Amino acid sequence: MSNLLTTLAAFLLAIGLLVVVHEFGHYFVARRLGVKVLSFSLGFGKPLWSRRWGADRTEWVIAALPLGGFVRMLDEREGEVDPGERHRAFNRQSPWRRMAIVVAGPAANFLLAILLYWGVFATGVEEPRAWLGTPPAASAAADAGVRAGERVLKVGDVAVDTWQDVRWSMLQQSLERDSVDLEVIDEHARISIRRIDMLVVREAGWEGDPLGRVGLMLGHPRTPPVLGKVAGNSAAAKAGLLAGDLIVAVDGQPLDDWSELVNVIRAAPGRTLRLDFRRDGVPLATSVTIASETRNGKEIGRIGVNVLSDGAEKDAWLTTVRYPPAIALGKAVMETWEKSVFSLVMMGRMLTGDVSWRNLSGPVTIANYAGQSARLGIDYYVRFLALVSLSLGVLNLLPIPILDGGHLLYYLAELIRRAPASERATEIGQRIGIALMFLLMVFAFYNDISRLVSG
Repeated sequence: MSNLLTTLAAFLLAIGLLVVVHEFGHYFVARRLGVKVLSFSLGFGKPLWSRRWGADRTEWVIAALPLGGFVRMLDEREGEVDPGERHRAFNRQSPWRRMAIVVAGPAANFLLAILLYWGVFATGVEEPRAWLGTPPAASAAADAGVRAGERVLKVGDVAVDTWQDVRWSMLQQSLERDSVDLEVIDEHARISIRRIDMLVVREAGWEGDPLGRVGLMLGHPRTPPVLGKVAGNSAAAKAGLLAGDLIVAVDGQPLDDWSELVNVIRAAPGRTLRLDFRRDGVPLATSVTIASETRNGKEIGRIGVNVLSDGAEKDAWLTTVRYPPAIALGKAVMETWEKSVFSLVMMGRMLTGDVSWRNLSGPVTIANYAGQSARLGIDYYVRFLALVSLSLGVLNLLPIPILDGGHLLYYLAELIRRAPASERATEIGQRIGIALMFLLMVFAFYNDISRLVSG
């Protein structure tokens, strides 16, 4: 229940903030250009709350359906206008002024994304370094020779440090290349090139997680399987294990990394395993009966120990990404630009069939991501807000009637023709725009439901 409430709150906060910012962009520029604003609504449908403020008695509304909003301006096409206020009507403004008012909404979303990314880059965020885990058998990563404990230095010619850097660079380069080269370094400081075949990603239309499809898994630096704290009355304590013991083998299978021990123990609830270990350099052995525990409906094994840590493992595993304010601002602008261009490229490839339409997400998926990012921490949630904000800006600039981009197209045509579009042309365009948006919503909701069913 707490997760559901977190998800709902994070989703409503995100939608509310992004819609208010978008509509405020329209409102602010309209007011600056002298256009009278009649109402500012967060949401559609039945008003839940409304008030009138300001010299123009603008009506501010919170409506029942929060998935959007609008700013309604004085316009002779929507009703009678007092002759003394006709100069303040939207339809009486020049095409350039109308274009400025329309583009202000998406521009506000892009500006918000820049500010949010700037805050994240300036204050810093902890991210896992680009360590690789053991790839699944027969995957492209396994075929390329990727091994657990390697760390990625470059994706193609792009230097990377974090797992997020790897994900983003792989995704960008996979659009143009059939294979991507990873420069990696192992625990012995040996540098190698792993050429990853991206065919499976292309065949899937970039649906889902591209890195997972090729078998690239987030790993960690090798950590010796030395026991830290041993819980009292635990399976490990009953077997005679003590803090400082170095586990060297399980049932005769040698191991040299803590994760290998964890995986073996978790996969063996209720079983009795032989552990070979060293205590003060002396080889010893014992048998331990693995206790059972249920997590998320799945039975796993545990013996009641944790790894000996001096803090160095965390420094090797995580890094703080932080920049000085001026550099952080430049990074924020570049991040917003690159992701906006990438979104447009992906949309274009959806039209050509190269990218699967199953990549479209509706409100259910967005709400799910909102909840996940909120539970991970404020920095992850802020980055989620930035990504959705720039995506909203890109979507609204598409040349589809009823969207801001469609209106811009009308006004551009008016500048070229030196005459506004006819009412008939506008009406046909509106119908086409509504039909296209309806189809997009159907695809998005279908994808949401499919993801819920498939888990």
